[in-house]
Amino acid sequence: MTLLTDTLDSATLAHLQSWTGRTETFVDQAAPTQVRSLSATLDSEDSAPGLGDALPALWHWLYFLPQHRQSEIGPDGHARRGGFLPPVPLPRRMWAGGRLHWQVVNPLRVGDALRRVSSIESVTLKRGRSGDLLFVLVRHAIFNDTGLCLTEEHDIVYRAAAQAGEAAPAPIAADQRAPWQREVLADAVLLFRYSALTFNSHRIHYDRSYATQEEGYPGLVVHGPLIATLLLDLVRRHLPGATIEQFSFKALRPTFDQHPLRLHGQPAPDGRSLRVWASDHEGWLIMQGDVALS
Repeated sequence: MTLLTDTLDSATLAHLQSWTGRTETFVDQAAPTQVRSLSATLDSEDSAPGLGDALPALWHWLYFLPQHRQSEIGPDGHARRGGFLPPVPLPRRMWAGGRLHWQVVNPLRVGDALRRVSSIESVTLKRGRSGDLLFVLVRHAIFNDTGLCLTEEHDIVYRAAAQAGEAAPAPIAADQRAPWQREVLADAVLLFRYSALTFNSHRIHYDRSYATQEEGYPGLVVHGPLIATLLLDLVRRHLPGATIEQFSFKALRPTFDQHPLRLHGQPAPDGRSLRVWASDHEGWLIMQGDVALS
């Protein structure tokens, strides 16, 4: 059992950094049921997926899901610390961002037999005003029977528990003048459906009393991967035939289920790239990303 703390000593840090270089391999199949379910969750008018159809960008997050036994789940709903990821004793864990590169000549397709090889690339400590921050960089490579389809770098940040009266980082005002905009109410039902689809049992997304009383949030936390998926769904709605080759994104500020969030898209003049970002109901920037089209 990992005892939670708000600071890391040098011995603990060295132990956590010994996870660097660890790998694991998962196999799965890109079944159409999950594709239909996410399409319904995103309120899309997609036709029923057929075997061989290209999988929309980021929808591979429907697969390779953690399936820990119930006895292995910790009090926050996550699996207990340890295993492939290092047993970081800092209590809060968040998905901070990522970078993805799709192999356009070999896309992920519905029905594909898939293999994902994951590795811990680095474990890095930063000391901030609000306490220790530990960044874990995970790299995934996803293959089908033909070869490599996608590489992904995934940034995970662990941090100390929220303290009473702790000042939040200064927010950044989001540009509200983008030509593409969509408003989404990420309510408790949407968060529950996305949690179920991705087998994410972290209680901050569906257990209001835990999120507010134990972790100090003002409401249910909207999943970072859900916001990223909604941003690329905005691209699909405006450019339904486009092929996304690269996507990088960074989460800047949490947002919650009590209010709508707004999605923004700004195509570049060359038509080959665009900026996307999300803002909360107060106009603060919560996520930003860059998209490259093939």
